[in-house]
Amino acid sequence: MEGLLLRLSALDPDAEAALRVIAYFDALVTRGASAPALVRAAAALAECPAGLWRPDGTVVRYRPDGEPLPSVRGNFPATALAAGPGGVWLERPDGPGPLDSLVLERMALAAVTAAHTNRPGPQPADPALVELVLADDTPAEGRVRALRLLGLVPGRPLAVVAVRGAAPGRPPQARPAECRAPHAVVEGVVAVLVQPPSAPDAFAGPAVPPGVVVGIGDAVDAERARTSWAQARVALRFAVAGDAEAAVVRHDGLGALAVLAALPPEELRRRPELAAVEAYAARPGGEGDLAAVEAFCRSGSLRGAAAHLHLHHSSVADRVARAGRALGWELSEPADRFRAMLALTLRRLSRH
Repeated sequence: MEGLLLRLSALDPDAEAALRVIAYFDALVTRGASAPALVRAAAALAECPAGLWRPDGTVVRYRPDGEPLPSVRGNFPATALAAGPGGVWLERPDGPGPLDSLVLERMALAAVTAAHTNRPGPQPADPALVELVLADDTPAEGRVRALRLLGLVPGRPLAVVAVRGAAPGRPPQARPAECRAPHAVVEGVVAVLVQPPSAPDAFAGPAVPPGVVVGIGDAVDAERARTSWAQARVALRFAVAGDAEAAVVRHDGLGALAVLAALPPEELRRRPELAAVEAYAARPGGEGDLAAVEAFCRSGSLRGAAAHLHLHHSSVADRVARAGRALGWELSEPADRFRAMLALTLRRLSRH
């Protein structure tokens, strides 16, 4: 590169300067410079203030001497260029310089590259910070500070995803395109804090691994994350491990069923219908029969239940009939199917 620059300097000073700009930003990208570092470097190179706007509303500005400027987009003369979903600009009062368009182009490219290179997948966070965000008794200023330290934006929507059965401290794999989501184990459950552009469903995965269940709370103001956490834990109690359709439960999809979660587990265990279900489950093959009943009630047909369970429909019919006779359910009747689903749901709630 140095040899090429020396030859160009003798032939075309403008080409040499352009190549130096390209080499300057390439070196920054190679070193893994962060977005603020890129803005600071661009301001120094262009000898005027430079700025960067991120999709989450964050603004980064620096003076040529490396001092930060207020993080606002003022009414200043600027030459701007898109950088992915965000943008970069130079604040030059007397109009653009001869290399400003190239500086902006390389700055934008470097910013997009840095965003992808420096964006990790879901990372474990400091459990103490996550607990501060989710605790009921955290002072407002403490919660805001914890959110910022976790890389989250107070005042923006946030949803909490609760995961049980994953590897310690790890949620199911998120889609590669999703941005970083801090998470930690809280009260024996993995809590994942999700803000746009991520979506809570991304951390449930397209197919939840066997043994893993997921509850998704509503999107709320980030400073009310504890509300979404409570909702996620309620939804988690309704999830069914090993069931592709029921392993992930959204709180906003529960409707009136969420009221059942307020019943104390010990009170549920005293219900005679629940005791009968538990006694049947303890029989040889009892759990399989109950799974067939639940699949039948969910799908509304033996063939639908068979497809869900990957069994022959005649086998499912035998299991459903056997459980129905023992538990007094006439499962061809809507009322008894409701009773069966309610009993199986209460059983799940009593265990979690």
